[in-house]
Amino acid sequence: MRIRILAARVIDPASGFDQQADLYIESGKVVGIGQAPTGFVAEQSIDAQGLVAAPGLVDLNVALREPGYSRKGSIASETLAAAAGGVTSLCCPPFTKPVLDTPAVAELILDRAREAGHTKVFPIGAFSKGLEGEQLAELVALRDAGCVAFSNGLDNFRNNRTLRRALEYAATFDLTVIFHSQDHDLAEDGLAHEGPTASFLGLPGIPETAETVALARDLLLVEQTGVRAHFSQLTSARGAQLIADAQARGLPVTADVALYQLILTDEALSDFSSLYHVQPPLRTAADRDGLRAALKSGVISAIASHHQPHERDAKLAPFGATEPGISSVQLLLPLAMSLVQDGLLDLPTLLARLSCGPADALRLPAGKLSVGAQADVLLFDPQASTVAGEAWYSKGDNCPFIGHCLPGAVRYTLVDGRISYQA
Repeated sequence: MRIRILAARVIDPASGFDQQADLYIESGKVVGIGQAPTGFVAEQSIDAQGLVAAPGLVDLNVALREPGYSRKGSIASETLAAAAGGVTSLCCPPFTKPVLDTPAVAELILDRAREAGHTKVFPIGAFSKGLEGEQLAELVALRDAGCVAFSNGLDNFRNNRTLRRALEYAATFDLTVIFHSQDHDLAEDGLAHEGPTASFLGLPGIPETAETVALARDLLLVEQTGVRAHFSQLTSARGAQLIADAQARGLPVTADVALYQLILTDEALSDFSSLYHVQPPLRTAADRDGLRAALKSGVISAIASHHQPHERDAKLAPFGATEPGISSVQLLLPLAMSLVQDGLLDLPTLLARLSCGPADALRLPAGKLSVGAQADVLLFDPQASTVAGEAWYSKGDNCPFIGHCLPGAVRYTLVDGRISYQA
C-alpha cells in the first residue's frame, strides 16, 4: 500500500527533524519526506493539516495478560488499546501463566500478536525460572525465540551471590537486564509510601529506602559485572539521583518512569480509592518533581505506561486486598501531552521520551521517522482533546483518569505502513 500523508508537522526526535512536510510510505517503509520519490503514485491520501506526524510510540511495559489471565486482558484487546494510545511497539513483561521462561511461551505470544496485528510486540523474558530467583532461565534460548531483555520484576533473587552470577552470565552474551529495584524486606506488606498520608489512613508504608537500598546494590553489581542494565519504574527523587550519578561514572544504564508517577502523588489515596493502588507506590510531590527533573534532563530517557489491566472484581475489595495496577496504555499520548500543557517539556522532547528514548534503551528497531525507516507512524491532533473512557478497548477499566478531559487526540496509528487504528 502506497500512502501519502499531506501537510503534517513531521517530528523525528532521533534526527531533530521538525517541519511541515508530506510523508510518503510504500511497502511498509518511509520512502520520502517532503518530496515524492520518482514515479510514486499514492493509493491512499491522508489530509494531515493541523496534525503532528511522529514515530509510533514505544512502550516498555504493557501487561498483555495472555496466556493465563484472560479475565484481565488478552493480546488482541490490549494491543488494540495500545494502538489507540498511539503505540506501535510495546514490550510485555514475563508475568504470565505459565511464566515467560521458555521459548514456547514467547512464541505463543508473538504468534498471537501477529494474528491481532495492532502493534509490534517484544517479549521480556523471565530472568530466573518461574521468577523464583533461584535458577537462571534459559536466557539464550529465550533471546533466540524473540525476547529482547530479561527481568524478575519486583521478585528479588534469593541472595546477592546468585544475582551476581546471573548478571555475569547475561553480560557474557550482551543481554539487557531490567531491574525493578525494591528491597523485599523493607517493602514487605506495605501498601503506600511511608509518610504522613499513609499514617493518616492507617496503611502500612513502603519507605523510600526500599527503592534506594536495592538500587544502590543493583548499580554496584552492574558496575562489577559490566552487564547492560535498564532500571524500570523509578519512584523517588533520590533514586533518580542515583541513576544520574551512575551515568556520570560511565555505567551503561538507562531508566524509565511510569507515566502516572509523573502526574499523581500519594495524596491521591486520601479517599482510599483502590484505583490508585500501585506497586511500587505513588510517592510525594517532591519525588514527583525530582522524577520530572530527571526526565527533562534525560537521566530518565523513557516514559512507559506500566499498563496493568484488571477485571472489575480485582479493585472492589478493601484497599489492602485489591490488586495493584492501573490500566493506562490507551491514554499514553493524551496523558503524556499533559506534561507539555504544564510546561514541563516541549513537544519534541516529550516525543523523544516516548519513542527513540525507550527504543534505544532496549535496542529495539523502532522510534524513528526517517527515510528508510519502518513506517510506524503516529498522527495526532495536539489542539484537540480526548475524553478518557469514551471509547475503551482494554479489558481493564481500572483507570483513575476515566472521565477526565485530556489534551491531544490520536487520529491514526500506522504499523509497517498499515493503518492499525483510526479514530
